[in-house]
Amino acid sequence: MASSLDELFGPVADKPDGKEIRTALEQAARERILVLDGAMGTRIQALGFGEDDYRGEKFAGCACHQQGNNDLLILSQPKAIEDIHLEYALAGADILETNTFSSTSIAQADYGMEAMVYELNRDGARLARRAAIRAQQKDGRRRFVAGALGPTNRTASISPDVNNPGFRAVTFDDLRIAYADQLRGLIDGGADIVLIETIFDTLNAKAAIFAALEVFAEKEIELPIMISGTITDLSGRTLSGQTPTAFWHSICHAKPFTVGLNCALGAEQMRPHLAEISSVADTFTCAYPNAGLPNAFGEYDESPEFMAEQVEAFAREGLVNVVGGCCGSTPEHIRAIAEAVSKHAPRTLPDIEPRMRLSGLEPFVLTDDIPFVNIGERTNVTGSARFRKLITAGDYAAALEVARDQVENGAQVIDINMDEGLIDSKAVIVDYLNLVASEPDIARVPVMIDSSKWEVIEAGLQCVQGKAVVNSISLKEGEEAFLKQARLCRAYGAAVVVMAFDETGQADTKERKVEICTRAYKILTEKVGFPPQDIIFDPNIFAVATGIEEHDNYGVDFIEATREITRTLPHVHVSGGVSNLSFSFRGNEPVREAMHAVFLYHAIQAGMDMGIVNAGQLAVYDTIDAELREACEDVVLNRTPKGEGSATERLLDLAERFRGTGGKAAREKDLSWREWPVEKRLEHALVNGITEYVVDDTEEARAKAERPLHVIEGPLMAGMNVVGDLFGAGKMFLPQVVKSARVMKQAVAHLLPYMEAEKRESGDESKNAGKVLLATVKGDVHDIGKNIVGVVLACNNYEIIDLGVMVPATKILQTAREEKVDIIGLSGLITPSLDEMAHVAAEMEREGFDVPLLIGGATTSRVHTAVKIHPQYDRGQAVYVTDASRAVGVVSSLLSPETRASYVETVQAEYKKVAAAHERNEAEKRRLPLAAARANTFKPDWAGYEPPAPSFTGTRVFDNWDLEELSRYIDWTPFFQTWEMKGRYPKILQDEKQGEAARQLFDDAQQMLKKIIDEKWFVPKATIGFWPANAVGDDIRLFADDSRDKELATFYTLRQQLTRRDGKPNLALADFVAPVESGKPDYIGGFVVTAGIEEIAIAERFERANDDYASIMVKALADRFAEAFAERMHECVRKEFWGYGAGETFTPEELIGEPYDGIRPAPGYPAQPDHTEKATLFGLLDAEAKIGVKLTESFAMWPGSSVSGLYLSHPDSYYFGVAKVERDQVEDYAARKGMEVATVERWLGPVLNYTPKKFVEAAE
Repeated sequence: MASSLDELFGPVADKPDGKEIRTALEQAARERILVLDGAMGTRIQALGFGEDDYRGEKFAGCACHQQGNNDLLILSQPKAIEDIHLEYALAGADILETNTFSSTSIAQADYGMEAMVYELNRDGARLARRAAIRAQQKDGRRRFVAGALGPTNRTASISPDVNNPGFRAVTFDDLRIAYADQLRGLIDGGADIVLIETIFDTLNAKAAIFAALEVFAEKEIELPIMISGTITDLSGRTLSGQTPTAFWHSICHAKPFTVGLNCALGAEQMRPHLAEISSVADTFTCAYPNAGLPNAFGEYDESPEFMAEQVEAFAREGLVNVVGGCCGSTPEHIRAIAEAVSKHAPRTLPDIEPRMRLSGLEPFVLTDDIPFVNIGERTNVTGSARFRKLITAGDYAAALEVARDQVENGAQVIDINMDEGLIDSKAVIVDYLNLVASEPDIARVPVMIDSSKWEVIEAGLQCVQGKAVVNSISLKEGEEAFLKQARLCRAYGAAVVVMAFDETGQADTKERKVEICTRAYKILTEKVGFPPQDIIFDPNIFAVATGIEEHDNYGVDFIEATREITRTLPHVHVSGGVSNLSFSFRGNEPVREAMHAVFLYHAIQAGMDMGIVNAGQLAVYDTIDAELREACEDVVLNRTPKGEGSATERLLDLAERFRGTGGKAAREKDLSWREWPVEKRLEHALVNGITEYVVDDTEEARAKAERPLHVIEGPLMAGMNVVGDLFGAGKMFLPQVVKSARVMKQAVAHLLPYMEAEKRESGDESKNAGKVLLATVKGDVHDIGKNIVGVVLACNNYEIIDLGVMVPATKILQTAREEKVDIIGLSGLITPSLDEMAHVAAEMEREGFDVPLLIGGATTSRVHTAVKIHPQYDRGQAVYVTDASRAVGVVSSLLSPETRASYVETVQAEYKKVAAAHERNEAEKRRLPLAAARANTFKPDWAGYEPPAPSFTGTRVFDNWDLEELSRYIDWTPFFQTWEMKGRYPKILQDEKQGEAARQLFDDAQQMLKKIIDEKWFVPKATIGFWPANAVGDDIRLFADDSRDKELATFYTLRQQLTRRDGKPNLALADFVAPVESGKPDYIGGFVVTAGIEEIAIAERFERANDDYASIMVKALADRFAEAFAERMHECVRKEFWGYGAGETFTPEELIGEPYDGIRPAPGYPAQPDHTEKATLFGLLDAEAKIGVKLTESFAMWPGSSVSGLYLSHPDSYYFGVAKVERDQVEDYAARKGMEVATVERWLGPVLNYTPKKFVEAAE
């Protein structure tokens, strides 16, 4: 039989014309009621097959019991299955369902037949297609083959364990992958239609829809989809709890050819639910009920005539376009139904008005009767301190009560946000949404999935069966990323909030808000096919009454932009975070509530129809004190108030009356908190970083406590938990957290002697959350980032063992074993550290370690970790940590017995994808042969150019440069980045979110800066040199003197091997130096500068005093002084020592933008990624002897606050990146340098565009 199928159809069916199929179906459905076939299982049961029949010859030796595996008969009894299809076709069926209801790997796992899934589906479609052809040959009528996708025997929305409602036996991705495999077989076998049927859990159906869209894109086709749900009992809901209308809202994004119901009920019981779907669906409807309800023996008693009479009633009432039969129906039933409905016209499709239609278990339609949608905000960790604490503590029962309260208080949608820096947001949102799904009184309303991280949003979308809202996407990362996320939102069936944010930044004026929203609207509707009624714009509500004049019109800008957006962009909605408006009045709730009510009063009239707002704390507009209301309106509408002063000043004056006396000055002097209980005083001190009273308060708490440890476990950790919550929610920033840690350390230092004494007496040992070893790897001296991670982890009760810098692998592993650590964290800044980290991972594997390995530092990345480090460590798991704020979530996930396995599995799956994508990307990048790259060099007009000569050749040393002068050259932007605060100086000081913390950090830095200068903490030193030089090929040859007879040294450079376009050259640094054959005498310079060794001792002194904040601060400032010294010295070189820029008049601020001629590239950086070239530079300058800066074995500079590089003077020189290089250049480079190829490959590892032979051999 199989061979005859191959002969008839070939191994894979011809590519179907989905458009033609859908057109033919729709035309037929408009002309008459189409007929679907009947029950395959009922007919198979009548054949009386036994175990041997199910096995057939093909599976005679199979170990698993197969009787009951009806789908297997496609392969073991194909003639019987084809004959059943033919019976139904000749009985009047227009559409034949394949016998593949259970042909997924999930369902077939029960029979051990997962490997047969593709063959089952392909041949299942072929058998139905063959029967259709045979029937058409008999009566000339076209039949369509519907590839049947059953619901599987798992449910994605319901836990099979009543004691664990958050558990799921199957995930969305499990289903998606299984359905995709099934679909490939069905399409290859020749199916015309995808039939997703017997849906008892809508989330399963959404996974099937997603898989269909994926496979359609993969195969470049689009087949019609039929979707059929199942109302399981007389409650009128699916098994997972949805009403028929809610079900339709959830799956309508599939644009199905039909939607309807089948199974579970007889026709009579199905009718009211079918009528409901028929009234709301703007597509064709389908119904194929059972032949009544089963009797006591599980059999169906309705005769063909009786069932046909019931189904005819559907047709008579205009409810259906397609009918058929499910369980208990036979060819006789189908014949009777076909004859009965032929007398009636098909249902006319209703004209459904475009409205936003969402769903939970129940539908929500935004009609004109609902002027404003209250989106409940209390299930948002960034908006509710109480909810954040519950989630952080893992108290999900209480957290569910928060959601329930919101629904009971009238929230029509609930916003769920888990963007808490100290938890695994992705895992937590999955857990919480799964629990919400188990609570019908909460799950009845739609969910808004709110996160700034796409992976969290996508994880949430995979948990909700209803039609959710995504909050949010934007054009911030460009149109390509926006399109990708929008298409995925559409594939998941979600509505979407679009922020008024583009590549330039957030929209703050009316014009920018309208411009961005209009652009996004066109992209969504024209390129994605997004229904405009499912688009919600958030044009950014910003704080008003801040005292900054530019902010005064923000309220008006939002209101007027809303008016314009709703006028010009049909059917869209406007939303916003209302609490942002009153940010300036934090702590004064009466004024904030009044401002919100006034703002909403005007914004709703302008067209704002939704908002994230706490409805329970919203003042009624008419009941607001008249004077306060007028003052709020003046601020919101940017009106000039009556009387003196600005609107902001008037509201500020008035505000104090409603809060009571006080204000900023009073708060600063307010010591009323000293009257609080000691526990609250300690919390206040921790949150505000106040060390003044910490020893006295800690002692008071110790005296009250049974044991000194209880003070740490009690009030101190409670206070640090508050700090952690605020930090994770973005309400505290790293500098403030480090100050909190200073308070904590001083408190612990006071308790330590008491705890040691107690330990000596009792032998009892205190417990912590885990033991973490941190080290900067061998050859690297940079440790600021590592220290910050240590502080943040210590704040969360982890014991930190910090081995410092330049730590060899042997010491790391020896200490880890002796201390029995739970996690090892490696840090590094320079590129050779990447190889050293891979080496440490390989040694951990060799020595049998299995503890997690954290990777972090400026040069590290997720891709490098996945490609180079992760494969070295099979026993444990290497995890890339982006920054300190992520460290706690990662560590807690890895150390928790409950989450570790799933977290590691997620990371491994992610790294597998990342590595595969990296391999594909690298394979696609075309690199030129070295000869071709050299043929496309940068060629200045050397004939018309005279290289400038420096004022001296040889070297000079500069001791103790003036600190005050250097301070004027500091670039402060990287200083804030050191503290993980993103933004450019000075704008960051006014940033709405970070500004207050940034200003405090900057003030602290200025205070320390003054001490550094006044007390001369640092002694900056420099050595510079100039030498006669010319380019020889790709290298720069240095000469002993201007006679150029004697070679002094050579700087070797690397050339770009990228394929270049538009005449762009393949650069090497040597291109900027006059070639020897030009006859032009050129020169090259070099430098090493350092802030001085003094920073190390000063930082250690602060650490011994438990002042990590000051320790990190002094190191950060030392780094800034070194960079400032490099900038200042380069200026001196251009204007004086080399003199080619003598006429420069740039200010220090302007120098940051590098507007001058010439460059100062550094070995180890993109233009020359080989760190070993530093050895030549340091030898020429004698840097270690002259100024005390030396190179480590990895060519890092010590002290760390040092900068080195070359000086090139050509006016056309500029910075570039060599990027990836090929083996031919590496071999040539090694020969020129006189080094082994393998050695060069080790130093150039990060930029190799191939796998070195040693790795290939190891793999073999």
